[in-house]
Amino acid sequence: MTPAFSFEAMLGLSALRGATLAEVDAAAALQHRVDRKYLIPLAQARTLVRLLADRHHVLDLAGRRTTSYLSTYFDTEQLAAWHAHVQGRRRRWKVRTRLYAEDGLCRVEVKTKDGRGATVKHALQVPAAAYGALDGQAAAFVNEVLERSGIPVTTAELAPAAEIRYARAALADLDCGTRVTLDGILTCHHGDRTAALDAAHALVETKGGTQLTTADRLLLRLGARPVPLSKYIVGQSLLTPGLPDNDIRRLARTHFTTEATPAPLLERTSAA
Repeated sequence: MTPAFSFEAMLGLSALRGATLAEVDAAAALQHRVDRKYLIPLAQARTLVRLLADRHHVLDLAGRRTTSYLSTYFDTEQLAAWHAHVQGRRRRWKVRTRLYAEDGLCRVEVKTKDGRGATVKHALQVPAAAYGALDGQAAAFVNEVLERSGIPVTTAELAPAAEIRYARAALADLDCGTRVTLDGILTCHHGDRTAALDAAHALVETKGGTQLTTADRLLLRLGARPVPLSKYIVGQSLLTPGLPDNDIRRLARTHFTTEATPAPLLERTSAA
């Protein structure tokens, strides 16, 4: 049994109706949205899935209901993106390449915040071989988005800073246009070190408007509370020596373990 399939079984996703990628994108693409994150036990995540089954569909890709994600995040030498997030700056940003492993699809993504604190995601599909690099068309795309968003950073200043790996299930309310993602088997990699989320927990993210979604209300009823937990920020906080302590690191220490790995998983090279 593969880890992704095991995660699918542990969540009880077979109880949900399936939806195609086209159906989910048509109803809930949500490139401009409010995100809320919850770190909860897997048993609670399974209960959430059961309670959502009457209104939500699960993304089903030819019978597969989870996808393995690999995300390489880019930052400056001084980790400007990390500091902007930890310090709660209004102009926060993230740049990453994301590989959908089973499908061989890759996207370059830039996430920024608008004036009201909502997340705005910009994406460009690129060949799978381009994963982990910012070259040519990808570099031009990132530069344009950052400039348009008023962020004084270019790809010439960016390099791979961390890699995050996990399995994801995506649920969507096709009528209301909201989504819920559930991530597990999550690991963060930086140099020769790895941080792993406790296997008995899942990171749940609701994606919708300013009003609480159905999933948010259910999570609150189950006793969960939103947490300001970013996968990249967690990875850097736990694995990079010398960074200042912060609330995210203190939260992560409760649910993540760290260890050295035999060889570097990510080569830090300058981006074009």
